[in-house]
Amino acid sequence: MVDELVQKAREVLSNAHVPYSEYRVGAALRTADGTVFVGCNIENANYSNSLHAEEVAIAEAVKNGYRTFDRIAVSSGVRDGVTPCGMCRQTLTEFCDDSFVVVCDEGGEETSEYTLGELLPNTISEGTLSDAADHSDRN
Repeated sequence: MVDELVQKAREVLSNAHVPYSEYRVGAALRTADGTVFVGCNIENANYSNSLHAEEVAIAEAVKNGYRTFDRIAVSSGVRDGVTPCGMCRQTLTEFCDDSFVVVCDEGGEETSEYTLGELLPNTISEGTLSDAADHSDRN
């Protein structure tokens, strides 16, 4: 049976607005208490203004007061095992630690799982910025 989060990511694919790439992406983000928020990609003719599925799911969760997450599933319309891009990985890092689980839809019943730390080692975090500020205070 397909993981519940993968199924929710697949379901939201139909809502994606992808007139330029035609590459649909859906994401389902689970909070620490089990609440699930979904997102899909929303493209814009000015590509830099496009929103990624993971960002949309995180924004919806944060808008509703959630800040602690334990798992996300990502699916594309072609079921190619898509992982969050670098920008989305960095956004996830704002709220999640290295052990956060990322499930990628390979199609059928197949998935790949990674930790956020595997996908984005040595990330820029609040601690990185604090350390830099502390270091600059000493100079």
